[in-house]
Amino acid sequence: MAPPKKCPDELRARAVRLYRESDPKPVIRRLAEQLGVHHEALRNWIRQDEADRGERDDRPTTTESEELRRLRKENAELKRPTRS
Repeated sequence: MAPPKKCPDELRARAVRLYRESDPKPVIRRLAEQLGVHHEALRNWIRQDEADRGERDDRPTTTESEELRRLRKENAELKRPTRS
């Protein structure tokens, strides 16, 4: 089971929206400090948002990650020996 999220989805969405709507783009480290989150967490949230929007192809989208997780779980269940 995945560990619980440390930051609520609302905070993640707000942080990414603030970054995307800013012009010029703020320094991620500074924005993260203002929001009280780690700068690498914010950087990852931004990268994931870009992948979900089709702006980058170096990481899977959220939908692809969820499907892969579901398929791995299903595969593990199918490989589990059955009791007789």
